[in-house]
Amino acid sequence: MNAPAKSPAAFQATSTFTLLRTLSVVSAICGLIIVVSYMATLDRAKANRRLAAQRAVFKVLPDAVTVKDYLALPNGDIVPAGGGDPPPGALRFYSAYDAEGRFEGIAAEGAAKGYADMVRVMFGYRESCHCIVGIGVVSMRETPGIGDRILTDKAFLTNFKALDVRLNDDLSALANEVKVVKHGAKTQAWQVDAISGATVTSRAVGKGVNDAAQLLLPRLVPKLDQLREKP
Repeated sequence: MNAPAKSPAAFQATSTFTLLRTLSVVSAICGLIIVVSYMATLDRAKANRRLAAQRAVFKVLPDAVTVKDYLALPNGDIVPAGGGDPPPGALRFYSAYDAEGRFEGIAAEGAAKGYADMVRVMFGYRESCHCIVGIGVVSMRETPGIGDRILTDKAFLTNFKALDVRLNDDLSALANEVKVVKHGAKTQAWQVDAISGATVTSRAVGKGVNDAAQLLLPRLVPKLDQLREKP
């Protein structure tokens, strides 16, 4: 006996169910592939980011030959960074030493929104002048030929040869906020003369440095004696 023919509505429902089931299976497989790929490359990505950060440290503190990662905790303690993720509120920085084991300075990362994406920079700090003595770009996606001039514009980079970031009398904040000013308008040691035509990216660099210094230096400066011995 022949089976009764399916109605058009039943056939359409079966086709829809089959399509949804197939899409669900494909989506699950794709999701699994993405997760596995992410987990497989996570350690490598972390290692690459660490390598990029350390290269930036040697750029902003060129006399350094040894670098040690530390964390400045919210309670003021300074501890080795270790290999895991930092606890909430902890600030990562790098303590640098020259070939003789003398304390060279510290480096830290700052970030702010630029024209296209986040601009992440490393800056070097020396206690002797209470100033930033160099910057290097960790990552950015700014417009080639415009925003990326922060890498090559000598006048702009000169801003960070002795940028004043001394603390106020009670060591609770910077005595003067790092501010980016219109090109040619710099009059103070804590100001950054912007690049004409790349003001947005210039401001991102200045804001990233200021925000990071405002958070880190009040915790760190009173504890610098802990970092003077080569690890």
